[in-house]
Amino acid sequence: MFPFHTWLPDAHTEAPTAGSVILAGVLLKMGTYGFIRFSLPLLPTDAVARQHIVNILMVLSIIGIIYGALVCMMQKDMKKLIAYSSVSHLGFCTLGIFALNPHGLSGSVIQQINHGISTGALFLIVGVLYERRHTRLISEYGGLSTPMPSFAAIYLIATLSSLGLPLLNGFIGEFTILSGVFQVSFRWTAWAVVGIVLGAAYLLWLYQRVMFGPVTNPVNEHLPDLNLREYATLVPLMLLAFWIGIYPKPLFRVLDVPVRQIVQQVNPGYYNSATAQRWGEKAPVVAANEPARTKPDATRNPFALAPAPVIAASAAPVAATAAEKR
Repeated sequence: MFPFHTWLPDAHTEAPTAGSVILAGVLLKMGTYGFIRFSLPLLPTDAVARQHIVNILMVLSIIGIIYGALVCMMQKDMKKLIAYSSVSHLGFCTLGIFALNPHGLSGSVIQQINHGISTGALFLIVGVLYERRHTRLISEYGGLSTPMPSFAAIYLIATLSSLGLPLLNGFIGEFTILSGVFQVSFRWTAWAVVGIVLGAAYLLWLYQRVMFGPVTNPVNEHLPDLNLREYATLVPLMLLAFWIGIYPKPLFRVLDVPVRQIVQQVNPGYYNSATAQRWGEKAPVVAANEPARTKPDATRNPFALAPAPVIAASAAPVAATAAEKR
């Protein structure tokens, strides 16, 4: 999250390919998990104070989305470009979290999964090129679709997945997040859409410079295409991207109950609002087989309903007797 992002591009750039994939796919999600698991329950119960904090975090998320996209367009190093794209994509994740509604939260969790798939694949793709040429400068490439057609196809799918093309996973997460944010503020949604447009610009521009046109560098004329090990690494990620983009229902079904419970806890007035009723949102219902939470039974525990002074007075003789025995 802006402005605490400055370590990320350098960490990605200096790390090996495997380290960048683990950082993008797993470690960055520890921060968003912390927001959902710890930060949301710590929000104040007062609606005005809570909304003030949420407004600040939403503005920082939008700044991160647009700032990360603009910085991507100025990069000359492919790996650093994808690293800054993580800043922009994770801005969408935090934007959905602090919408404090079911669409925003569920979209944020799905987008975190999507980011691990698409950005992890892009880091692997940069690693494939670096293994062959030992350089990540964009200017050193061009026209690679001629010697590496299979690589070009998989790289295109990963790019379209990252920018949010329909039928791929990125579209599901971003669209759901924007639906949740739209319930809160049309202006925030409009600014987030600007980030999507910029994301398409820098990703497609990178693909054009690397893959299209004539082979400008003679060294690239005979680069080998993907081998079996690289196919085995990249093809499953592409299949996951298509699966989530075409049939995300299992993920939404798993997220439905916990997301509703979180919203009920951190934004208790949401399900009674006109917005929730207009979007057909219903409060979580306690399962029929879940035991009801009743008051303590005074017949089994005589101190269950007793006030604190009575409990303290009753415990005093016991404490005195224990002190005499010692």
